[in-house]
Amino acid sequence: MGHAHHHGHAHTATGGHGADQDHGHGHSHGHGHGHGHHHHPEPPASWDRAFAIGIGLNLIYVVAEAGAGLWTGSVALLADAGHNLSDVLGLAVAWAGAALARTPPSKRFTYGLKGSTILAALANALLLLVALGAIVLEAAQRFADPAPVPGLTISAVAAVGILINGLTAWLFARGRKGDVNIRGAYLHMLADAAVSAGVVIAGIGIWMSGFGWIDPVVSIVIAALIFWQTWGLLRETVEMSLAAVPRAIDYDRVRGALGELPGVIQVHDLHIWPMSTTEPVLTAHLLMPAGHPGDAFLAEAQDMLRQRFNIGHATLQVETGEAPCVLEPHGAV
Repeated sequence: MGHAHHHGHAHTATGGHGADQDHGHGHSHGHGHGHGHHHHPEPPASWDRAFAIGIGLNLIYVVAEAGAGLWTGSVALLADAGHNLSDVLGLAVAWAGAALARTPPSKRFTYGLKGSTILAALANALLLLVALGAIVLEAAQRFADPAPVPGLTISAVAAVGILINGLTAWLFARGRKGDVNIRGAYLHMLADAAVSAGVVIAGIGIWMSGFGWIDPVVSIVIAALIFWQTWGLLRETVEMSLAAVPRAIDYDRVRGALGELPGVIQVHDLHIWPMSTTEPVLTAHLLMPAGHPGDAFLAEAQDMLRQRFNIGHATLQVETGEAPCVLEPHGAV
């Protein structure tokens, strides 16, 4: 967030145009924010119900599955119950991130706590990897010592898991494209539905053939598929944590669009980073030798960024070239 502070100082030190600029920013920012929220894929509050239903269903299932595991002596069911408990934790983390993101800005956290959605998505990716490690470890142990288990009972309990995990995943399906935090919750539940499906197949296979090794083989195949999905989520959330340009935004196209604005001869110190999993932020310096074009220009430029690139929070600093900008050299931050 060093950028934000630096830019703040730059605005007040611009001299003649400084007062106009600050006023222009204040006005158009308020405007930008209003629109930014309309462009949000879902009103944040609408996910509360999905999280509450998902956590409630999964907690009930964990208790039932653990009970069935103890009753049948099935290590597979007990392991799956433990894995489903990690889902409840994953959903709780994603919900906490979404709730914290609604905290209003303060003097200490000038963006509010919107970045908590990025941390929640990262935590969810790491939780998924830990859960996968547990599945693979459990499968390896069962290879060495396959326990005789009632295949049909296992299949019946796991079939309920497909239903519950599938339903919870469906609750988040609409938000998976526009919000990495919601995608983390969605992938977590989809991964579990896949694990439960594997347990059903394995249970039927064991019942029909009597081969105990089917269970761990299916577990490892599913774990490999989930790892492939999780790796992409982990990479994207790590990039977001490091303030990378969001994947949906083309840096060169944004620079080109700003450079094509009337009166702009150069764009420098352009930064684009995620304020949250759904809201990108932009700051840029525009060199305009003809002088400051006024508030209407800033409002139009911000509207263009919002319409074309879905960047609802943009801070633009206009420079006339009277004095060299210390942030002009490429690579200066």
